[in-house]
Amino acid sequence: MVKGEIDFITLGCSKNLVDAERVMRQLEAAGWRCVHDAEDPQGEICVINTCGFIGDAKEESINMILQMAERKKEKKLRKLIVMGCLSERYRAELEAELPEVDEYYGKFDFMQLVELLNKDRSAQRQKTKAPHVSTGCESFERKLTTPKHYAYLKISEGCNRMCSYCAIPLITGRHTSRPKEEIMDEVRWLVSQGVKELNVIAQDLSSYGLDLVESTKTASLKEKSRHLLPELVDEIAQVPGVEWIRLHYAYPTDFPEGLLDVMAKHPNVCKYLDIALQHCTDHMLGLMRRHITRAEQDALIRKIRERVPGICIRTTLLVGHPGETEEDFEELKEWVKEMRFERMGCFAYSDEEGTYAHRHYKDDIPQEVKDARAAELMAIQQEISGELMQRFAGRTERVIIDREEGEYYVGRTQYDSPEVDCEVLVSRQPSEDSIQTGEFYDVEITKAEEFDLYGRIIK
Repeated sequence: MVKGEIDFITLGCSKNLVDAERVMRQLEAAGWRCVHDAEDPQGEICVINTCGFIGDAKEESINMILQMAERKKEKKLRKLIVMGCLSERYRAELEAELPEVDEYYGKFDFMQLVELLNKDRSAQRQKTKAPHVSTGCESFERKLTTPKHYAYLKISEGCNRMCSYCAIPLITGRHTSRPKEEIMDEVRWLVSQGVKELNVIAQDLSSYGLDLVESTKTASLKEKSRHLLPELVDEIAQVPGVEWIRLHYAYPTDFPEGLLDVMAKHPNVCKYLDIALQHCTDHMLGLMRRHITRAEQDALIRKIRERVPGICIRTTLLVGHPGETEEDFEELKEWVKEMRFERMGCFAYSDEEGTYAHRHYKDDIPQEVKDARAAELMAIQQEISGELMQRFAGRTERVIIDREEGEYYVGRTQYDSPEVDCEVLVSRQPSEDSIQTGEFYDVEITKAEEFDLYGRIIK
């Protein structure tokens, strides 16, 4: 047990990671030492930032809490704290079932744990007569846990969409946009820390700013319906030092089409859009409460590709939702073959308490059928990806180097997001010892596989 050290364990999505980074920054400014996702936690305090989105994520969070609770029983841990989505959603149940946890925080009160631990720190200082340390941090400052050249930029919290299967609105509440001025201050601060690549994230990028306009009593009806995402991205793109901007988790219904003009205009806005489509048949889109038809969805995809030539579309699909017939699934397979998405993920439906689907539908598709459908869809996508990746062979792409691994430098093109997408493997040659992590290089692609590219740096 190392006194004065706090282990943070972050589970779930990059939005959770941003929350953890904010807390760690405040604590370190007060004199604590924070370690993130250590292989062998040794700190006297452990903070687990949980995920409560679907069954597998909830199980992972519970198992981690139990693991750390065992360390506490063995006197290897003085204090155990849980924060995040799981405790936001199930705090009362967790407090009753896992009393080994000292404190629970949710999605919106987690900064209170900074006050708690700083009081603990102050009590220790009084015993040793050490001086008090003021944090002096801006609220948006973070202890970056990503490689120093990229970071996640969360621009809003919550979601108003209320899709049938999704528990996010139950956990995070209504969509709330951060003020643009605060986001821009954070962008400039991140650049001052050496960040070159900003991965812009939200539960629903498409709705960014609508609530900010609506909150203005004097706003006209036209202003109240105006999307602010294009304006925000346009301003971020003009900040010196921002080399890449990548957009995650747009929603197809009421998509802010002005964003496409911004993407086409600025070379530092990556030709990449993560937009979760979930399904294609009108039957399933209706049951899922997506408020869009297949024709409208297909038209949007065509428009995105026409107005931003060469764009990489990443999407997520959901199979096994109540009511999905074999005919729905067959149509979905044919649609995936027709759309030929550059990047795609697939999940099996998880019946989540409190959602519309849980309250109104019967989860009657066997798990083995759900899993088989997901695997079949991903096999189709693997073949598509293998074919699309061949287009890169012989091309020269701008690549950012993320790390060194074995005999390779490992990087990404603008079409790939960290940790979830394809990578570029560049063989390490004695003549290339000057290659640095976090820098951009022109790379000639010499070989393309289904999910990876190989290349050499052009001097």
